[in-house]
Amino acid sequence: MTQDEIIEIASQVYGECVWHESALLRLEAFVKLVAEKAAAKEREECAKVCEAGINNATDWDSSYWDQACENRALAIRAKGEA
Repeated sequence: MTQDEIIEIASQVYGECVWHESALLRLEAFVKLVAEKAAAKEREECAKVCEAGINNATDWDSSYWDQACENRALAIRAKGEA
């Protein structure tokens, strides 16, 4: 998110005002942290959907399906570590 976009959103909340550099830097850090937390939560929710597809089957075809579901969940979680 650009600084101008952050200022635009902040102006919707606080009204038009002049943002001092130190306040703007803190606001940018806050926005970045919120975005990171939201992305992590979404990744975890997606990984759980993949894991919900695992049925611990014993037949050959289903075991491949289970492995694919597990691999997708692991890949989604790893995305946050990159």
